[in-house]
Amino acid sequence: MRAARPILPWVVWGTAALAYAIAIINRSSLSALGPAAQEHFGIDATTLASFPVIQLLVYAGLQIPVGVLLDRIGPRAMILIGGVLMIVGQAAMATVPEVGLAIIARVLVGAGDACTFISVMRMLPEWFSLRQLPTISQATGLIGQSGQLVSVVPLAVLVGTAGWMGGFLGLAAVGLLVVILGVVVLRDAPGQETLLERVTGRRGRTTENARSFADTRTAAMAAVQPPATEMIPVISEVRVRGLGFWNRARRLLRLPGVRLAYWVHFASPFAANVFLLLWGTPFLVGGLGLDEADARGLLSLTVISSMVASVVLGPLSSRFIERRVWFNLGITVAIALVWTSVIVWPGTPPLGLVLVLLLILPLGGPASMIAFEVARSHTPRSYAGFGTGLVNTGGFTASLLVILLIGLVLDVQGAGSPENYSLHAFQVAFAVQIPFWALGIVMIIVEQRRTKRWMDENGRTLR
Repeated sequence: MRAARPILPWVVWGTAALAYAIAIINRSSLSALGPAAQEHFGIDATTLASFPVIQLLVYAGLQIPVGVLLDRIGPRAMILIGGVLMIVGQAAMATVPEVGLAIIARVLVGAGDACTFISVMRMLPEWFSLRQLPTISQATGLIGQSGQLVSVVPLAVLVGTAGWMGGFLGLAAVGLLVVILGVVVLRDAPGQETLLERVTGRRGRTTENARSFADTRTAAMAAVQPPATEMIPVISEVRVRGLGFWNRARRLLRLPGVRLAYWVHFASPFAANVFLLLWGTPFLVGGLGLDEADARGLLSLTVISSMVASVVLGPLSSRFIERRVWFNLGITVAIALVWTSVIVWPGTPPLGLVLVLLLILPLGGPASMIAFEVARSHTPRSYAGFGTGLVNTGGFTASLLVILLIGLVLDVQGAGSPENYSLHAFQVAFAVQIPFWALGIVMIIVEQRRTKRWMDENGRTLR
């Protein structure tokens, strides 16, 4: 008789992925509400731009501290902490009357968001086998992108119907329901307790009998296991109080595979983040002359394209593990070429080219998930949370810098407000992305070669 396949891994993963989707909704909750936010708080476009910039700054800045905490207290606690922070942030966003307090609310949302994704990614290897992980990771990203889709249209409709306070309190309430579900369901690994079981002191039969798919003890898989901590080169540590994380980062970055993962994440997602989080609607409306309804529809198209890419890339990266970095590189080059064509096009680019851009651009998000598969293969388990956070700073650091530079270039041209937007000004401003793509592509090629050489020298399978 065949043994029953465990269901618990799927339940835990589904709950964690749902928490990530809520984090994406919270992160992108202003993407289609720019005019509503300006009207509600009485602010100009520059102040509006500070919301996503500060939020991204908090998100990127907390990745390494969150990674350190993740290795100490586990992903279950970090997911729940993140959920609570986002609930408080969105409840504050719904009720505060001043823009300064609203920015603090977005800081809380950014902090909660920072806790969620890397915690979900850290939990997956405890429940799924190495061969399943690429597909499961992409499926996680797919569910997250569904949150992006919700934030583009349904949330805008909710705010339009129920008002600013009703819309954001409703979002906080949904977050509370997911946190409660997490208290009951989430476990760091098979056999470990849920928070409810820890509080009540009663372990259920489900926990006692928990099994996962993550049997990584076979000899056939030994060559693709994460390296041992002892394989990280020893460095002379800087003995300064409070700089322990810096010493950990320096040591971990001695592994070429970790550096490769960082650059893979740096190069591919920033263009989509910049477009979806802030500058997409202004470009479509103020640059191309579309109305806001059409712009929202096209933004929804980008999210759908990203979701389709997640479905395709997961099985591909599972089937062709040795080539997954080249998948990422190919997508990055395609994004750079199409965007550059729009940037240099004389006059208004044809609608067909714009549609190609909006279909290719969001592929960078699913492609960036490959970075975490590379990081998982090259980061010792004792550094897993820290390494995931370190890699995750790549794309968001690039996104933050590009968002700021685009705004700066628009201001320099005298086109920093909606009444002064022009297609030419946007083309010049979006050209700041080109050096970032060039840097990322070159470093991926360099670190891929170094990683291959390191793997050959240490008798390991290139992943």
